[in-house]
Amino acid sequence: MTFPTRPQAEPRSAYRLFRPIGTRWMDNDVYGHVNNVVYYGWFDTAVNGYLIESGAIDIHAGAVIGLVIETQCNYFSPLAFPDPVIAGIRVTHVGSSSVRYEVGLFSDRPGDPAQELTAAKGHFIHVYVDRQTRRPAALPPELLTVLETLK
Repeated sequence: MTFPTRPQAEPRSAYRLFRPIGTRWMDNDVYGHVNNVVYYGWFDTAVNGYLIESGAIDIHAGAVIGLVIETQCNYFSPLAFPDPVIAGIRVTHVGSSSVRYEVGLFSDRPGDPAQELTAAKGHFIHVYVDRQTRRPAALPPELLTVLETLK
């Protein structure tokens, strides 16, 4: 039996855009580091925050919404409260109604030698659908314009 190549941490230079993420006391688990489920919330927050702020999507009144159909994460080094975190974002695939976003999470703790490599990296795929029918819809022009900056 052969196993796939083990995922590796990546440098900041592999990502196109960066957003700060605040850690909270409640993010840490009994082992003293951020619990794995929190990372998925950070992925969503980083990408959707940027899309909203850039005018690419309107979560309240837009005709098209993004639904997550796949998500995955690899962990390389622990992150913990109260350390700041930076999320790097890139887009690796744009289809007619879907987008694959990849997010790298970096420690932003001053003096941390691991700052230049991802503490964790993952992806999620949004399929954009009509808000009413929930059927796949073409990516809006505003979204396509913003996605080009993340490739």
